[in-house]
Amino acid sequence: MRRLGIIGGLSWESSAEYYRIINEEVAHRAGGLSSASLILASVDFSLYSERMKAGAWTAIGSSLVAEAKGLARAGAEGILVASNTMNRFAPEIEEETGLPFLHIVDAAGRAIRAKGFGKVGLLGTAYTMEGDFYRGRLHEAWGLQTLVPEAAERALVNDIIFEELCLGDFRERSRYALADIARGLREAGAEAVILGCTELPLVMKEGDIPIPYLDTTRLHALAAADFVLGL
Repeated sequence: MRRLGIIGGLSWESSAEYYRIINEEVAHRAGGLSSASLILASVDFSLYSERMKAGAWTAIGSSLVAEAKGLARAGAEGILVASNTMNRFAPEIEEETGLPFLHIVDAAGRAIRAKGFGKVGLLGTAYTMEGDFYRGRLHEAWGLQTLVPEAAERALVNDIIFEELCLGDFRERSRYALADIARGLREAGAEAVILGCTELPLVMKEGDIPIPYLDTTRLHALAAADFVLGL
């Protein structure tokens, strides 16, 4: 097996899902008592949240690069950041460590293309929905058109993520609100909706509305299992 370094804690709620899915998949494929060779750097998400609110992205990038370098020194052969938003620093991490970076957008794009979709909706933090690093990579690397909700709905999704889901607070009314926003994306022409925040699959489930959801946590974790197993 190859050893994978994971930067987690962004938030720990979804990082726990990564650990479970990766190990379940490795055990299933390799059999017996097999489990994944992983190194986890779990950061204090409160510091990153404060920096995001302040727009201190350079400081965030420097911190993530430092964590990735620590994983490389510890023997990691590849790096994964267990967060959609923080994959915006993929180029810096890859350059500074010299290690393969498992990009979450590529995990999503590969699955979308395999299903034959060309236009998708995107839900995530405001930073993910409004920035170009995610939608731009979907377009440039995978030829996909991406739709996002209107400004007020983007703000609502962002609030639900940071004020509820990252705290392990899963409210039924928020699940309904998110489903309504996803339904609006479908009506605007989306063939599927990317759950582009690793906390969203904790509350949004396939079948909520008649449109496929793409669970980036699971897709990214499955790509991690592929890497660990040398596939």
